[in-house]
Amino acid sequence: MILAIVIMVTLTVAIAARMLAPRLAGDRILFEQSPDTPSAFGYRMAWLAVRSRDTEAVATELGLVAPEPCNWRSGIGTVYDNHLGNDHIFVSPPVNGWTFVVGLALPFPAGRTFTDKAMPMLRHLGDRFVEVQYFFAYPPIDCFAWARVLDRRVVRAFAITDSGIMWNRGRITREERGLGLKLFDFRGVRGRKGDAGGEIIFYPTEKHVLSLAKRWSLDPSSLDDIEHPTSALGLIALAPASWKPERANKAGMKKAG
Repeated sequence: MILAIVIMVTLTVAIAARMLAPRLAGDRILFEQSPDTPSAFGYRMAWLAVRSRDTEAVATELGLVAPEPCNWRSGIGTVYDNHLGNDHIFVSPPVNGWTFVVGLALPFPAGRTFTDKAMPMLRHLGDRFVEVQYFFAYPPIDCFAWARVLDRRVVRAFAITDSGIMWNRGRITREERGLGLKLFDFRGVRGRKGDAGGEIIFYPTEKHVLSLAKRWSLDPSSLDDIEHPTSALGLIALAPASWKPERANKAGMKKAG
């Protein structure tokens, strides 16, 4: 009985992935362009929530390469694809006044030895749009982050990776306190020595990140439950080469410190 259930679940996931994936025609990727309603996302993903109804303006400000129309199903399927997700970004049609930018190709806090490209991107968007939010939840590399830019000011930014805390700007927001984020789930101990112990490492979870997104804007994992959804098209595009992780210049790091 258990084996049968496992087989059924495996087949269901495989069929769903196949339905979401874009089609191939020779060397060309064909993205679906039939308007559809929002698709959920959020787990093991990075995304922006931009307070704007102008999908094209958001894509333009980000400098995305070769954008083309794409519906939700194909766009979300692309950014979750093991190969296409490395360099593709989906910019959604607006949902309740918010435009989502989804994809693991977005810049993220990669560690102290890497150049921070996420914060400059957020500041740039914040100069153009009233509010910009950033979320990243990826347990395989113990990276969790969130940030909020409001009226051109970074009011809150927090990021933690396996290298420690990367961002901690602004005061902890009421929404964070409401989720008990000061009581991170225990994940492990670094440098433990005998009974005295060592540095204890605590991490948020994906559920924390999604719950905070819900309080700040919208929970993307529940988008398919929105009442009276509108069918529309977004944009699929390549991430600019400038977003790729780069080792920080040692001289620059010493100067900054």
